Amino acid sequence: MIELSNRLDGVGTYYFANKLAQIREMNSNGDSVINLGIGSPDLPPPTQVKEKLIGVLSDLDVNQYQSYRSLPELREAFAKWYQSHFNTSLDPKTELLPLIGSKEGIMHISMTFISEGDEVLVPNPGYPAYAACCKLAGGKIRPYPLNAENGWIPDIEELSKEDLDGVKLMWVNYPHMPTGTRATKELFEKLVAFGRKRNILICHDNPYAFILNEEPLSILETEGAKEFCLELSSLSKCYNMAGWRVGCLAGSESNINAVLKFKSNMDSGMFKGIQEAAIAALAHGQDWFEQLNEQYKQRRKLAWKIMDFLGCQYDKEGAGLFVWGRIPKHLAGAENYSEEILHKSRVFITPGMIFGSQGNCYLRISLCSPVDVFELAFERISHAFNKEKK
Repeated sequence: MIELSNRLDGVGTYYFANKLAQIREMNSNGDSVINLGIGSPDLPPPTQVKEKLIGVLSDLDVNQYQSYRSLPELREAFAKWYQSHFNTSLDPKTELLPLIGSKEGIMHISMTFISEGDEVLVPNPGYPAYAACCKLAGGKIRPYPLNAENGWIPDIEELSKEDLDGVKLMWVNYPHMPTGTRATKELFEKLVAFGRKRNILICHDNPYAFILNEEPLSILETEGAKEFCLELSSLSKCYNMAGWRVGCLAGSESNINAVLKFKSNMDSGMFKGIQEAAIAALAHGQDWFEQLNEQYKQRRKLAWKIMDFLGCQYDKEGAGLFVWGRIPKHLAGAENYSEEILHKSRVFITPGMIFGSQGNCYLRISLCSPVDVFELAFERISHAFNKEKK
């Protein structure tokens, strides 16, 4: 075998890739596993989105390469979306860059700004892609702890006491995945001030802003944020378009142009049909989010019911697509508990350790399954564990 690049050293296959393979094998053996682990929305996107995609297929230029910056109309739609939902003014010509997914944007940012040996502040717990992309770019991961005692937000005062001379970039994500902690204006103000004082680029990943969250916020609402912040938005969760791969990067003209330099060497533009569909999605207002969240509220109640049965403590004020619960103190780690639940009841619940060591004692339930599936999952779990007690 040809020797692998050393940039893959320490970068493992994404946890869910291996877990999904295990679940497929169990299903092939007749186990019929219920997967409550992955945040892949099962609900459809708005009807107009699908209709727009179908309608544009007859356009003469639909199969041609598209602009690296995307259609001007898509950038304008994102600018109107930011203005409408976040009261934030962005220049669609220079301060917005649509992407083929926001996860890809994490890699674009990392490869654009991180040089060999640069340090990156990564939340623990946090989305694993932040650390993986840092490693692939040659950077050094510098985890910063988040914990329940501090409300799962960074302790900026403590961070400021450290030697941060080698730090170039910091990842933040609110509403936070996996804990569900909501953003506050005060938090964003502290982060922007921290980035300015330490000359650190604050990268805010914001895909859950509208899910079970009555006060969506953008870090770019904060005065002076554009110079020291980039923000990723996504249509995956808020419009149920995860597989369509549409995201957007917002920030200063200079930072956007820097990322474009890398991006233009990675892809050849987004399919026109997807861009037109995204424009249709972004035109939806608050009514769309309200009806979407009504369905998630019903599911969340059942997720709470499962957490209660499993003896987990959780925050009912959390936002986003997940319920994050602390397992009973007498148990030996969430990974073992997750495996026990899977093999006894054929229900998969994500162990928190995949998001960092601060998640070792937590489980995460995704809300991306219908109510009847949640009811069946509870029936299976309660039957399996009650049977064991007998």
